[in-house]
Amino acid sequence: MSRRKPRGRPLDGWLVIDKPPGLTSTDVVNRVRRAFDAQKAGHGGTLDPLATGVLPIALGAATKTVPYVMDGTKLYRFTLRFGEARDTDDADGQVTETSAVRPDDAAIAAALPAFRGTIMQVPPAFSAVKVAGERAYDMAREGRAPVLEPRPARVDRFELVERPDADTAIFEVESGKGVYMRSLARDLARACGTVGHVAALRRLRVGPFAEAQAISLDKLRPADDTAPASPDLLLPVATALADIPALALTPAEATGLSHGQAISLVDLMGRIPRQADPNGGLARAMAGSRVIGLCRLEDGWLKPERML
Repeated sequence: MSRRKPRGRPLDGWLVIDKPPGLTSTDVVNRVRRAFDAQKAGHGGTLDPLATGVLPIALGAATKTVPYVMDGTKLYRFTLRFGEARDTDDADGQVTETSAVRPDDAAIAAALPAFRGTIMQVPPAFSAVKVAGERAYDMAREGRAPVLEPRPARVDRFELVERPDADTAIFEVESGKGVYMRSLARDLARACGTVGHVAALRRLRVGPFAEAQAISLDKLRPADDTAPASPDLLLPVATALADIPALALTPAEATGLSHGQAISLVDLMGRIPRQADPNGGLARAMAGSRVIGLCRLEDGWLKPERML
């Protein structure tokens, strides 16, 4: 029995989209896949429909590197509106509580340190977190309030950057994987003695992908509407791994790793990058200027983890 040939073009690479408001991340992936007539596509980290900004889209072989992008540091800017709590913790939801309290800058500054470092965070009720096999947002939409447990979240930076008026405050946050800006806004407002929600949210960076690289969905459409988008718009697959320390290999070592063989770290002495953690850290395996894959430093060995 012959295997059915996959539909679309076999394209490999990354595209950084400046996501507009109102679309889900999946909507954007589907539009990109159609625009390029690509066989395979995925995204490097969900953005809420209300949110805008950096949404990296992986095509073809780049989908193998998605987990490493999602593990990267992210930079956000959001507007917190004081005085109204909403069921979604953002402007798309229904008002559930109000407060006349408006904290001043000093009160906000006093509350912020408790939200930096490794904190415990309860995800929003409208989130993709699973509770007993069900998505929290499905339960919330049906009026069954999900019971969500606090989980660790890493917040590297959380700063007040602008105060347009008493009702609103604008923040920048640098964070690790799986940190909810809606929860930060909700909980900071509570810590300031009031309630609040995210009125606007923009992601400025995801791992190595920055706002300056992002293009609008409209740019994907060539002058000839019937032709697919140009592959020249794509960044190389290895762009996703730029944050991971590079390790130069000999041709023989590169061949061995490609065949699943581990290399003793003793043989690599003097070449192991300083930033690479010898206790389980990742390294980007390089054959000349070409990335051949990702390896893990573990138990005295360099072990292949994901070869490209």
